[in-house]
Amino acid sequence: MRWTPRLMKFLLNIYGPYLGAGVKTDYISADWREARVSMKLRWYNRNVVGTHFGGSLYSMVDPQLMLMLMQLLGKEYVVWDKSAAIEFVRPGRGTVRALIQLDDRQLEEIRSRTANGEKYLPSFEVQVVDQRGELVARVDKVLYVRCKQRQTEAKQAA
Repeated sequence: MRWTPRLMKFLLNIYGPYLGAGVKTDYISADWREARVSMKLRWYNRNVVGTHFGGSLYSMVDPQLMLMLMQLLGKEYVVWDKSAAIEFVRPGRGTVRALIQLDDRQLEEIRSRTANGEKYLPSFEVQVVDQRGELVARVDKVLYVRCKQRQTEAKQAA
């Protein structure tokens, strides 16, 4: 399904889990290659020691890469989250932010690796930073990508 960045931003901002965690999608570029998210420290998303809850830090960057790639690659591709790991570098206090970006090189590599119907598991790193720009957490995401058309053609040829 084709969405506009404005509609996707709106939907993410009213999505229950995001509302509950205090996550805000601040921006999605018109070309789907950049998204910015933030989260203020509130009573409902802080942990027992008064810093951002780790699950909320992860959730703020969870769906964007998959959603962005789905829009950039189109309905000819299957795009799924495969795995993720988060490294907590320092306690998150105040407002934290993340910048999620995709570039031409990454998109070309995905298209090239899936051209024959093979699955590809690209890996992406997203950094969550505090108000001073200091690293709070590093998230490594792996996605599953496959070209549907090539997969169907390969099955028919076999």
